[in-house]
Amino acid sequence: MAGQSVEGGLRFAVLGPVRAWRDGLELDLGTPLQRSILGMLLLREGRAVTPNEMIDAVWGEDAPPRALGALRTYVSRLRTVLEPDRPARSRPELLTSIGRGYALRLPSDALDLVRFERGLADAEAARKGGRLREAAEGLRAALALFEGEPLAGTVGPYAEHQRDRLIERRLSVVETLMDMDLELGNHAKIISELIALTADHPLREGLRAQLMLALYRCGRQGDALNVFTETREALIDELGIEPGPDLTALHHRILAADPTLAPAEVPADEPAAEEEEQPQAHELPRPAQLPAAVNDFTGRKELTVRLRTLLSAQSSALSSEGGVPVVAISGIGGVGKTTLAVHVAHQLDDVFPDGQLYADLRGYTDETTAPESALGGFLRALGIPPDVIPDRPAERSALYRSILAERRILVLLDNARDAEQVSPLLPGSPGCAAIVTSRVKLADLPSAKLIDLDVMEPGESLSLFAAVAGPERVAAEHGAAMDVVAACGFLPLAVRIVAARLAARPSWTVASLMSRLADEQRRLDEMRVGNLAVEATFALGYGQLTSAQARAFRLLSLPNGPGISAGAAAAVLSTSAFEAEEVLESLVDASLLEAPAPGRYRFHDLLKLFARRELEKTERPEARAEALRRLLGFYLASAQSAHRLAYEGSMIPDHLAMIGSGLTFNSVDEAVAWLIAEGDSLFAAINQAAAATRTAEQLLAAGDLLVAMEPLLESGTHTREFDQGTRAVLAAARSIGDAAGELRARYVLGRVLFAGNRLREAEEHFRRVHELSRERGEKVVMGEVLNALAVVVGRQRRHTEALALFDSAMGYYRENGVPAGEALVLSYSARDHLGLGRPEDAIAAAEKGLTIFTEIGSGAGTARARYHLGIVLSRVGRLTEAVHHHAECLAFFRASKQRVWEQRVCSRLAETFIAAERYPDAVRHAEQALLISREIGHPYGEALSLTVLGKALRGLGSTTRSRDCLRQAFEIFSRLGAPEAGDLKVLLDSIPDTNSVSEPGAGAVVES
Repeated sequence: MAGQSVEGGLRFAVLGPVRAWRDGLELDLGTPLQRSILGMLLLREGRAVTPNEMIDAVWGEDAPPRALGALRTYVSRLRTVLEPDRPARSRPELLTSIGRGYALRLPSDALDLVRFERGLADAEAARKGGRLREAAEGLRAALALFEGEPLAGTVGPYAEHQRDRLIERRLSVVETLMDMDLELGNHAKIISELIALTADHPLREGLRAQLMLALYRCGRQGDALNVFTETREALIDELGIEPGPDLTALHHRILAADPTLAPAEVPADEPAAEEEEQPQAHELPRPAQLPAAVNDFTGRKELTVRLRTLLSAQSSALSSEGGVPVVAISGIGGVGKTTLAVHVAHQLDDVFPDGQLYADLRGYTDETTAPESALGGFLRALGIPPDVIPDRPAERSALYRSILAERRILVLLDNARDAEQVSPLLPGSPGCAAIVTSRVKLADLPSAKLIDLDVMEPGESLSLFAAVAGPERVAAEHGAAMDVVAACGFLPLAVRIVAARLAARPSWTVASLMSRLADEQRRLDEMRVGNLAVEATFALGYGQLTSAQARAFRLLSLPNGPGISAGAAAAVLSTSAFEAEEVLESLVDASLLEAPAPGRYRFHDLLKLFARRELEKTERPEARAEALRRLLGFYLASAQSAHRLAYEGSMIPDHLAMIGSGLTFNSVDEAVAWLIAEGDSLFAAINQAAAATRTAEQLLAAGDLLVAMEPLLESGTHTREFDQGTRAVLAAARSIGDAAGELRARYVLGRVLFAGNRLREAEEHFRRVHELSRERGEKVVMGEVLNALAVVVGRQRRHTEALALFDSAMGYYRENGVPAGEALVLSYSARDHLGLGRPEDAIAAAEKGLTIFTEIGSGAGTARARYHLGIVLSRVGRLTEAVHHHAECLAFFRASKQRVWEQRVCSRLAETFIAAERYPDAVRHAEQALLISREIGHPYGEALSLTVLGKALRGLGSTTRSRDCLRQAFEIFSRLGAPEAGDLKVLLDSIPDTNSVSEPGAGAVVES
């Protein structure tokens, strides 16, 4: 336990799981995020921490949009936990606010880390005073404060960094202690401990040297030399280096039997350590209760080594100053917890010579094993007559621990329900160790090292499949075999079952097995053989849930997305965000959900199928449809908020459906970041709605969501998903004759096609949208589609027709009082005025558009207006002004992650620099544009970038590279049917085709 505190009965621990107690009772510190915040405050030892520091520390680069609000909520909860009796509205005395930050004010002895450092200082003082044995005892006492991995249960970059620091600090102290033990003549006693330490840290030469010296002093010169050989091989294999001079010198001294290596005499004022009486293990029977290990155990090599090291670290030294190693393995049903635990336990037979105890605690059945029942079985296995076994559980536990004292026994507690069931069964002596398996994360199990067991790696899964089904069959159909293990979600139980079915059916092929697994509705039915079934395994965990947890588990399987945020889950469950997070975290603790990042959750694939099957049994179709409608409403409301920020003054959000509440955002950057982060989930919801549509009302929200997601389209991150989603909604709309859905889908599809320079197709869709809008009197995108149609026509160099369409859009915007729309028309029409040879009209239109956008405070509109004005100014030779406007809008687009626009501006800047004969600057911006266009999959942008890069390289005299760029651009433009192909053909014909190898200028390498 973590020691004492003198004030308020509060004490805290970070040298293990982050925990807190008041007057001996442990406090509930909440979720991992909340524990992480407390851990940071504790480590800062009273110094203030700003909110931004906390957000960076806990969430890092993946901070959610509402991280600040969440942080304040967690701080408020911690204040309630730490000062439950504080009167309302009174100032906190412990977790205080300092300026904009927070600080935790505690007495110096309340934290175990402070006591650890104080113990080290006292030990150092004793060492300097010649009291070496006292110093060693002080270091052991300090090290005993560690209760597993430091900061266990916390998340975030800060926790990871501090965890590594504390682990390194502990290891350094252990090395110092080993030196003291060697100086005190305790070399024989520390050999086992050093063997475990060097196994865990094979490249740490200091520990290796201590082990060599201890072995040598015990007369084991050959073993000491073998340690050097193993160390050298490890250093060469891992780092490619030879051992350091100190270790090499020690090796030479051992070879030469250097007499100075003999132990020094213990100082006269230090009494020699008495030989400890060895335990009389032979007087009691040696239990060997482990189940048989599987003979085809596969994978988990690194974890197996880690578990062996953890469990043998202290068990080899029968010292009352050490703790009992306890490893708690948790994970989804079927992930192989028991198999791994039994495998490791068998490998530790030599470390625990006095035997192994095993109990199946049946934590996920209706007949859970009571602790007193398991204790009775253990006592009988240890040779205690049944008639002398106490009846009271506490007395049984005390007798059990007394018998295990001075013995080295491994205890395996399988399928535990919770920490309360496990605690009475844990050994109390340091020579023993325990492995616990459970589907829940036993974060409240004292001193336990928590291992969250994940599914197998694909290669491991394939090896297991081959071991059971037969390596020849798998080798003959390697691709199909990989598809099979992927369909199993790499879950060991599922892989083993389907492999066993294949092994039992020689006439089946691996491909035929895969065809049976392809149907998701029947996949779980195929995963059963004999008494084994994946579905039955999942049902055990599901059966332990409360009604609220079970409902959440079922409903959260409805969305088709790859994961779900806490806010979206709240919409599905029709609860508050706080209630949703609580139930989500409880499902994570039960290993029925995964939390890949703070605030985000996902199912294992097979668990999702199981949850959906339970959903179909339990929830009415109407309830399922309503849950998906709430989710779509949340996404739509949130996307509307994002659209309003991204396009200030736009009428579009006002004409979209409102069927729920959603998130609000503080900036364009935050809004676009949310759209990008949720993009896959948004499109999954759209496609799911399109597939399930039976009425126009059902489809309307999906179409509106597509329109509201327009800022995401301009980020360039989800172009393919937009194409697929719009086509799915369009097909659904046409199948039920829904003109409103068709209108919305065609508008967004036209935008997608325009972005890919498929101008004729885009024009067809925009014209149909315009027709439908007029027929229905729909205003949702009336002005925008006229403007878009004008831009598409202008891109095809039909400038007069384009200006007429711009005039129609202008009339619509003026009639409906939309100044942002007027500014949009003015800005975009400038390029068509240029196309008709009217530069004065172009400048006037672009400048007026910029003025309007600036007056209404539209950041996005102002950036777009500057973009068009910069193009016009560059064409008329006002190059300095053009660069200024393009640099301003480039900063905006980069900050708001509008990568399509960022690419466009870089290309235009390169054009201007070419006109100014600043060719190195032109090359730099053209290469940036080319990189972005390829990253976002924008072929038209790629061709534009290659064009300006080719021209810039030509200006530098790099003729061959220039021609290569222009040739690639010509091929892309030709493939797209763009009119720029004709311009490039003329330019290419004017450049001589040379094969010169060495040319002056930039060394850019362009690859398609």
